[in-house]
Amino acid sequence: MRVKICGITTVRDALIAEEEGADSIGIVVCSDSKRSVPISRAREIFSVLRPNTEKICVTNTQSQSDLELILSLKPTAVQIPQNLQVPAGVGTKIYRVASGGTEMPEKCDAVVIDQSCGRGVAYDRSFAEKITARSNVPVILAGGLTPENVGAAIRELRPYAVDVSSGVEKSKGIKDRKKIREFIDNCRRPAL
Repeated sequence: MRVKICGITTVRDALIAEEEGADSIGIVVCSDSKRSVPISRAREIFSVLRPNTEKICVTNTQSQSDLELILSLKPTAVQIPQNLQVPAGVGTKIYRVASGGTEMPEKCDAVVIDQSCGRGVAYDRSFAEKITARSNVPVILAGGLTPENVGAAIRELRPYAVDVSSGVEKSKGIKDRKKIREFIDNCRRPAL
């Protein structure tokens, strides 16, 4: 099971997540989120990561110029609103969010099921089942995941990956190594 630790705000937390086995590091940029960091800090965080760690930029901006600034970071993928378009040939994957009441996202490399946007609100199971069954691209499950519930969520929905932010924090924007370790262990523990 692939794991993305999102809402990373410091180099220290990025390195902890990587050391504990995260496949992807998510950084919120150009956003009104309390976890949003300046582009300069995102660049600094990405610069310390190993080449095989996926670097994901998450944004809710509606601005194409902000997106161009984000793309200057050369992330593996960008998680962006439906109306934004990544220019052809950039080589960056596009992740789109699906939440209850929205249509299946189009023109993307992965769908992120997320009711929460980093607030710890649990995903809607029936909606998640519907999207997982209908999607022809990988599905990433987010929203309210914790070390305690991620194993059951994986067994029930069988997503491509899981994405956690507040579920592994000790305070807003500050990650907890023990929670990250438990989360990743529970993601990769064989199904019972």
